[in-house]
Formats: sequence, structure tokens, C-alpha cells
Amino acid sequence: MRVDGREIPVTGNLLQPLVRRTSDIVRVVLAALWVAVVIAASLITRPEWLALERSVSNIVGFLNPDQSNLVYLVYGTAILALPFAILIELIITRQWKLLAGYTAAGLGALLLLSITGTGLSAPKWHLQVPDRLDTFLSQFLDDPRWIAMLAAVLTVSSPWLPTRPRRWLWVLLLAFAPIHLVVSTVVPARAMFGLAVGWLVGAVIVLAVGTPALEVPLDAAVRVLAKRGHTVTGFTVVHPAGRGPLVLAAAIDGPERELIIELYGKNQRSFGALRQLWRWLTFRTSETAALHGSMHRVVEHRALMAIAVGDLGLASCTPVGVAALSRGWVLFAHTKPRGTSITELPSDVLPEVWQALDALHRGQMAHGDLRPTDIRIENGATIFSGFGSAEFGASDAQLQSDIAQLLVSTTAVFGKESAVRAAIDVLGGQRVLTAASRLTKSAIPTGIRKAIPEWKAALSSAREEVRKQTGQDRIEAEQITRFSRNQIIQLVLLIGLVYVAYPFISAVPTFFTQLKTANWWWAVFGLAVSALTYVGAAAALWACASRAVSFRNLLIMQIANTFAATTTPARVGGLALSVRFLQKGGIGAVRATAAVALQQAVQVITHISLLVAFSIAAGTSTDLSHFVPDATVLYLLAGVGVGIVGTFMFVPKLRRWLNTSVRPQLQEVLGELVDLARDPKRFSVIILGCAAITLGLAGALWASVAAFGGGTTFITVTIVTMIGGTLASAAPTPGGVGAVEAALIGGLAAFGLPAGVAVPSVLLYRVLTCWLPVFCGWPTMRWLAARNLV
Repeated sequence: MRVDGREIPVTGNLLQPLVRRTSDIVRVVLAALWVAVVIAASLITRPEWLALERSVSNIVGFLNPDQSNLVYLVYGTAILALPFAILIELIITRQWKLLAGYTAAGLGALLLLSITGTGLSAPKWHLQVPDRLDTFLSQFLDDPRWIAMLAAVLTVSSPWLPTRPRRWLWVLLLAFAPIHLVVSTVVPARAMFGLAVGWLVGAVIVLAVGTPALEVPLDAAVRVLAKRGHTVTGFTVVHPAGRGPLVLAAAIDGPERELIIELYGKNQRSFGALRQLWRWLTFRTSETAALHGSMHRVVEHRALMAIAVGDLGLASCTPVGVAALSRGWVLFAHTKPRGTSITELPSDVLPEVWQALDALHRGQMAHGDLRPTDIRIENGATIFSGFGSAEFGASDAQLQSDIAQLLVSTTAVFGKESAVRAAIDVLGGQRVLTAASRLTKSAIPTGIRKAIPEWKAALSSAREEVRKQTGQDRIEAEQITRFSRNQIIQLVLLIGLVYVAYPFISAVPTFFTQLKTANWWWAVFGLAVSALTYVGAAAALWACASRAVSFRNLLIMQIANTFAATTTPARVGGLALSVRFLQKGGIGAVRATAAVALQQAVQVITHISLLVAFSIAAGTSTDLSHFVPDATVLYLLAGVGVGIVGTFMFVPKLRRWLNTSVRPQLQEVLGELVDLARDPKRFSVIILGCAAITLGLAGALWASVAAFGGGTTFITVTIVTMIGGTLASAAPTPGGVGAVEAALIGGLAAFGLPAGVAVPSVLLYRVLTCWLPVFCGWPTMRWLAARNLV
């Protein structure tokens, strides 16, 4: 690189990686969303939009026909000349490389909007001038291909054009909407679609080709440092531009000999803004700093915090300068960090480290990102670096988060015992115990998690050691985020409940009319029989968990389990709730998962055994074709199954997951099955509990059929319940809504039950076994959560 007659060598790669071009990625996402909105508005709400456009046009359409034609002529001439003006501007500025992107954008947009069901449709532009010039111009103003071409080439060229011409060109292009409202009655939907597609095509090409913001203005950085008395003789890339800034080591003619240069570009600015916004939306206000208006303010804040910490004698580097460079880049230069990282020192330095953090907090400052490499020792004194998340006038929550971060960092470097002991000796047990409630994933910044390979082990070890050394039974985790995991799960379950209940609610009037003819004593009997399923499920899980939890609480949990299972597809919520309950009861995660898996395995075995037994008892003359899916569905399911198996066989990560996560649990379940064979009493409890689930559901359906005067045997209803329930369990809807009803009604019809009896019987059965428990399950689950049982 040559700057002002001097040759300055640059070692390393300055190119921004494609996946880190945040601004360009955001542009592509917004363009794709706009295309989706235009399509949705055209297909779904177009009549309403047409009415709105006509109303607005009646208000702003004050021009007479002659004036409208004049406006149309002027604007049409300008829009026709727009792409040629852009082309001339690129040629004048000698942007030869950009011509390829310009051409690709125009042709890409043209081809995309020329695709029809019968192939490519060429534009029908009659270039010979007709009698009326406005008719000639309307061919371009109303053709979506022309609008798409203009939007695409303008999107590609905009980053390279001067600011003022770029703004005027965009205003000219976007003016076609108000021009149409003034001249005619509505804005053509095809023109809006062309504008959206053109923007998307241009955004994709900009992402691939790049923008001037990717060119690092090192020459400007050299001149800025020269004004501050630092003559740069060479650059070495320390950290390429990516998630963080572009970090370079600059060789200097002067007493420092070397400076660290951090350059923040347009993509870092957009990524930083998105990260700030995300943290503000998800974290509590006491955990997050105030939002910065620009990247310059962010860098300036970091430099000022380095100066403030340096006044306390705790900063390992000194700011040299902050400056705005060309093409949206911001420079932050500081001296090379002094001292030695604690990762290279013995544990004797721990008291001094904690004393330095205490001094920083007494100065009302929080560091916010205490990575091991940012904690350094110089001549026996602790100093800090990396003040990107530092805050002056920090809240108590931010100070406690600092202590938690340092606990994790020092535990990872020196071990849990010495790290926690040093913290308690310097800060006191109560202060460390309060901060230990923030030893959670949410409170630990991403930088620390990346800097410490085994950060999870260090975090859990530090929390356990604090509990041990302070003599506490347990440490309650502080809620860092605005919404806890349980609150999010409950919200999802509630939304699922509303979604599941909607089809049933729409059928309530008809169902209540049919209930007038029902025998309520049979309904009460069906409800009592269905209650046996909860006793059976609780007994089976209780025995699978080796009687390690309270049977009473386990029985209550089954009601909440119905809510969790019904409002989630494939009943995964019920399984997760069962595992959570066992863990809260003192059973380890692997053992709890194995107990639930064992119950499910025995349930499947029992279910199949009962199905075979009752099928033999019912005989072979019954038509079961209603239960057999179409051959196409069977082939499709088989293909999906083969694809899943192949994916798990050929993808290394999935194979490792099977070996490390699934295989141990499978071995645990198989071992439990072997142990069950040697324990007849426990085996009998599990088998009887699983059988009670199946037979209880069958009894509830049999009672529901009897309530409407049906004459079906218990054996017949049991077969329908087991086969129909098995087929419907594969349905993706929560609780199998729709699939269960269809399968059961079809099954009863296959055994000769009239539809007038089968439909209300199945609906009554679903009320008894699904909807009543679901509505009781929500408050039950909250009751369990309030008592820390789930």
C-alpha cells in the first residue's frame, strides 16, 4: 500500500467474509420479506387495497386529463432515462468491474419476471413511436419487468454512487406510486411486485459482489495517526474483520513502537446495532447498557471508559485516538496491552485480581466482559483491557455480573476451590453468594463462553463451590432475561391450547344439541373409568423410577401432563414434563430420562400385546380397511423413514449424537428391561399400570357409545381405540386433533356403528379424556411450578 509517497506493507487478509457482511445480509432479508408482503397483499387483501387506493386517489387526484397527461409524459421520460443515467455515471467514474453486476442485475430481474407457466414470455414493448407519446411511455411505466430492472440496477449501483444523486434516483423510482394515484385510480400490483423483485435481485448481487464499505481505508488511518504524531511503517492483521472489528498491529516510528488499530466498518455497525437491540428486547433494563445512536458513539464510549479506568490505574492500554474514516469506517487506536495474562501465571495472583475488581467497582465502574486474556498482571498489579462492554455508574446487577464472570474465568484457569476462596476472602461471603445467582448462561457474555472452551463445566463448578464454601443448601438462579424459559414454554402451550381448542369450539353448538339425547349416567361412568388412566400412568412411572418420588405428587402431575402432552405435537411436552418432575424429585437427568423411556417402551409392548389379544378375540371377519392408510401415504412414510436413517448414518454429527446421547439411554432402558424380568412385583405394577391406560381409554369410549344408545361390545371398542389411537399418534397436530376423531369415527363405522351415534360418541369421549383434563391441567401445572415440583 502506498500512502503519500511511502510504501507501507500490509500482512494478512483484509477481506470481509461473506457470512459476516451484516448490512448486505439484512438488505437481502428485508427485500425477501417485502416480496412476501407484496404477494400476500395481492392474493389475500387486494380488493381492500384497491378500495383504499381509490379513496386516496379521489382525495389527491385533483388534475384534469390534460394535466395528468403532462405529468405522465414528464415522469415517463425521466423513468425511461434512469438506467442510462446510472450507466453513464458508472462509466464517468470508471467503475468497470461494476458493469458486470449492473448487467447481471438487469437481466436477472428481467428473466425472473418473464417466467410463465408455458415458458419465458418476452416483453411486448413496441419501440416504434405511436401517435400518442404517453401510450409509448406507459409500456415501460406499467410493465413490471422495466420497474424490476430499474430497481435491480439501482440497488447494485447505489453503494458506488455519490450520496445526493443516489437519493434523487431512488426518489424518482419510488415516485411511481404517488404519480399513479394522482394520474389514475390505483397503483398496478404488478409494478409493486416488480419493484420488490428488483430490489431482491439487486440485494443478492450486492451480497455476492460487495460494496465500497468492504474496502478498508488504511490510507486514511495512516494519515489520522500521522496527525497525532505516530508514523506508521507497516500493518499486520491480528484479527480479520468478522463478528468483531478488524484488528491490526501497526508498527510505529516512535516510543510506543507498536499500536493496536481497531477498525469498525459498516457491517460491524449494523451487527452491533442488531445485537444491542436484541439484548434490549430480551434482557432486563438493569442488565443492559443504554442504546448507542451510532458506531462512532460506541467506539467513543469504549475509549472514554479506557481513560476512566486508566485514571484508577487499572487499564492495561492507553487510547491514542478515535476518528471517523471514509466509507463509514471508524478507527480506534490504543497502545499495546501491558503485562502478562493470568492464564500464564500461578494462583498466587488471585487475591490481587479480586482486589483490583473491588477497586474498579468502588469507582462505580463495571467491566462487563472479564475474559481471562483481558485480566493482566504488571509488576504485581492487576490491570484490565477490553472495555467494549464497560459501564460508568453501573447498576448493582452489572456489578454482580462482573463478579460472576470473574468467578467463571478464574475457575477455568486456577480451579474452583482457590478461585472461590480468594473471592470470599476479598469480597466477603454474602457478596459472592449474591453474585453466584448470576452464574447462569444468560448472565455470561458470549465472549467469555468463546474464550473458555469448557465454560459450562467452569460455571457449574463455580456455583457448586460457592454453595459449598458458604454453607448454602442451594443457590437460586437470578432471572436475567425478561422472559424465563418456563414463561416461554407456558406461552407456547397456551397458544397451542387455543389452536387445538378452536376446531372443537366451532362444533360445540351441534354437539350440545346431540347431548340432549345422551344418558348422563353412562357419561359419568366414562369419566370415572378415564380417571383410571391417570392412576395407571402414575403407578407405571412410579415403578419405573424405582419408587423414588412421591406417588401422590406423581398422580397430580399426570393431570398437568395431559395439558402439556395435548398442546404439543407428538406429546413431547408430556414426556419433557415427566422428566422434569423426576429431576425435581432428586433423580439424575440420565436416570429420569431412562425411567420415562422405560415406561414408554413397556407401554408400547403392552399396547401391542393387548391389540393382538383383542383382535384374536374379535375374530377376523371385521372390515378394518378404514384404519389402513392409502398406499401412497405408506410409500411416502417409508421413504421419509429411509431418508432419516440415511441422514443419521452419513452425517458425522448425527452419528456422534446417536453414540453419545441416544445409545447410553437405550442401553439404560434395555438394562432396566432385563432388571424388570428379575423383579416380578415391580414388573407387574408397570404392566398393570400401562394396561390400565389402554383399557381405561377403551372403557371411556365404550361408555360414551352406550350413552348415545350404541350397541357395540367392549372388545370392539378396545380394538378401535388402540388402532385408531396408534394411527392418529403420528399426526403432527397437537393432541392429534382431527386425526383422533377421524380415526375413531371411521373405526366405529367399520364395525357397523351408525354415523349418528359414532360422531357424538367420539366427541363425548374426547371431552372426557382430553378437554376436561386439559383445562384442569393448566392450573395444576402452575400449582406444581409454584411448589418447585416441575
